[in-house]
Amino acid sequence: MSIADNIARLKEEIAGAARRANRNPDEIALMAVSKVHPAEVILEAYAAGQRLFGENKVQEFEGKRPRLEGLEDAKFHLIGPLQSNKTNKAAGLFDAVDAVDSLRIAERLEKAAQELNKRLPVLIEVKLSHEESKHGVAPEELPALLEAMRGFEAVEAVGLMTVPPWSEDAETARPYFRELRRLRDEAVRTHPKVTQLSMGMSNDFAVAIEEGSTCVRVGTAIFGRRIYSAT
Repeated sequence: MSIADNIARLKEEIAGAARRANRNPDEIALMAVSKVHPAEVILEAYAAGQRLFGENKVQEFEGKRPRLEGLEDAKFHLIGPLQSNKTNKAAGLFDAVDAVDSLRIAERLEKAAQELNKRLPVLIEVKLSHEESKHGVAPEELPALLEAMRGFEAVEAVGLMTVPPWSEDAETARPYFRELRRLRDEAVRTHPKVTQLSMGMSNDFAVAIEEGSTCVRVGTAIFGRRIYSAT
């Protein structure tokens, strides 16, 4: 199937999952995860109507960016872990950073965005699994981080994200999604702009939607297997 066919099918599946959960499908964004794919497939997805894209690495996206300059209404989010020495570049390249996992990263992004005179929305990544490979702040650290960011002028926390342990059984992800929603519901009482929940990928997005996701991140089901690696 073509990328356009894949996007159309996914949007139908997302809409179906939303209706089953008594939610408005328009509340749920589809992010096309274009990491390790060339700029050409992003252009193809854009031609099919896709506007929201996720990239994992600053350097990789920097190499693709010149081919994408004409996509004025496309939005590119950094969804992978961000090293402190890449914050300046990330602030300039991306429309949002979805994986802030420390106050240090948040402060560096704030400084960089201020210098660019740019508003930069961010999501706080929360680590809910015990896997060493996962990134994010501990749940008990989230209130302090949000409070420390309250006075920022350029960077604005607009939601939370998490990545549960992978499993073929989507139901195993439900407790993680439910906990992130609980944390969001607590946070929004004192930080009313922290409304977004980025959770759910190809294998578990229907469960994520049932638990309140506002953005699902899908890569292989749109673009196929990964075929590109930046040097």
